[in-house]
Amino acid sequence: MAEHTDNKALHQYLTFRLGEEMFALDVSQVREILDVTTITKVPRSPAFMRGVINVRGSVVPVVDLRLKFDMDKIEQTLDTRIVVMEIALAGEVTVIGALADAVHNVMEMATGQIEAAPKIGARWNTDFIKGIGKHDDQFIIILDVDRIFSVDELAMVQAPDQTTPSAADQAAA
Repeated sequence: MAEHTDNKALHQYLTFRLGEEMFALDVSQVREILDVTTITKVPRSPAFMRGVINVRGSVVPVVDLRLKFDMDKIEQTLDTRIVVMEIALAGEVTVIGALADAVHNVMEMATGQIEAAPKIGARWNTDFIKGIGKHDDQFIIILDVDRIFSVDELAMVQAPDQTTPSAADQAAA
């Protein structure tokens, strides 16, 4: 019988680009990928919040991760996409869209291929980085989407009908 170790456990990640950097999200948190559509601005919202979109009758807030990560804002291109994902925070799941310069593919990485983010010299806050993987000689920053936004930031961007109880809360009810 073969021995199974966590270092060989495969996880699937959606890869996308912001500027020259490659990022990844756990596919279990990605709902869908959309072409950019009209984004309605919301007054008095944080700079990183671009506005809201209509996704099959639901209002979904859209954030610009470039601005959240202190990168320069750029114009949208034909490759720009909105990655609709679920973020769990304070016992609730919030649906949010994030602009990506380009979405690449879903790739598998073994746990052993992912290293911890360096605490020194990192361009971004390492609190929301799960780790750094490597594929074809390129580093891929694996994000922890549940930690990118604070409770207060999510409260500013979430639409009233976009918060649902977490699975644990539903089981307790």
